[in-house]
Amino acid sequence: MASLQSDYLVQLENKKQRLSTLLRSVYSGEIAIFKSEPQHYRMRAEFRVWHEGSDSYHIMFDPISKSKYKVEQLPAACALINSAMTKTISFICSREHLRKKLYQIDYLATTTNELIVSLIYHKPLDEAWEKLALELKSELSSLGNINIIGRSKKQKLVLGHDYAIEVLTLSGQKYIFKQVENSFTQPNAQINISMLEWALEKLAGQPGDLLELYCGAGNFSVPLAQIFTKVFATEISKSSVNAAQYNIEQNNVDNLTIARLSSEEFTQAYNGSRKFFRLKDIDLQEYDFSTVLVDPPRAGLDAETIKLISRFDTIVYISCNPQTLADNLQALNDSHQVTKLALFDQFPFTEHIESGVILKRRIN
Repeated sequence: MASLQSDYLVQLENKKQRLSTLLRSVYSGEIAIFKSEPQHYRMRAEFRVWHEGSDSYHIMFDPISKSKYKVEQLPAACALINSAMTKTISFICSREHLRKKLYQIDYLATTTNELIVSLIYHKPLDEAWEKLALELKSELSSLGNINIIGRSKKQKLVLGHDYAIEVLTLSGQKYIFKQVENSFTQPNAQINISMLEWALEKLAGQPGDLLELYCGAGNFSVPLAQIFTKVFATEISKSSVNAAQYNIEQNNVDNLTIARLSSEEFTQAYNGSRKFFRLKDIDLQEYDFSTVLVDPPRAGLDAETIKLISRFDTIVYISCNPQTLADNLQALNDSHQVTKLALFDQFPFTEHIESGVILKRRIN
């Protein structure tokens, strides 16, 4: 374990140096580092299934050679997923109807001991499949609150729920989050807590209202609503918007509105160049936006969104790709200055770097 911790700190230092180098043209200050556990940090995992004779097993593919390899346990995954992997594959191997044409298994776990196991097939699912899947659900029940989902082309069978309920404690306060199967969720729960507490601390006392683009299920906007007068957030995924509405209700948030819009559509609406039925009961002019938070996909922000967010005094940029982050920060450099930078190690022992940046408008 000492060697693992030592190796972990080395890889983390390498990430810090890489991030520092990429952003040195716009920032030369301290980088806050948020460490992960080196193992058992992942709350979701996806595997292909390989069949060989009477045996079946989880496989992954080497990112360089592309060759497959058998996975009996995944050190990165949480203990609940690892336990479920063993029980699930053993159960499936002895039930041919569950095993036949099964090509993928996905796992989504929570810190509250809920688990979704999604079995994905190249065949229609029938009553015989459902009966055996219920038996699998019972077999796994000793591990926690189990949900089984069967998927095939144009078919989805849900035994239990197609979501799990996560509860995160942020600075002593509990928040409830619905996490929907086959939708984006933060993979590293502990680092997610670190990101949210960092944002809450750095934005405390900010005046005015908050705009969030790419809000997902409200991971940031729900807790941040406590420190802003009002929050308006946008997300294009319908399932994420529905989950966000659930999270707003469960957390008794009354100053957060979420609309199903892309960042491009919001820009058009905010500029008054296009009207949207989805905003028929919302007057964006009633908001006094001082702060904008963006958490874009790996491709980063497009030019129009960069132009939009440059109009706000404070920008919070959560990034999963340091290269596109560097490009976007360079584009914002004339109007804004980076004042805070944090590295959140979501994915230990990988090349991936998650970071958080706070920018303030330059005073001429």
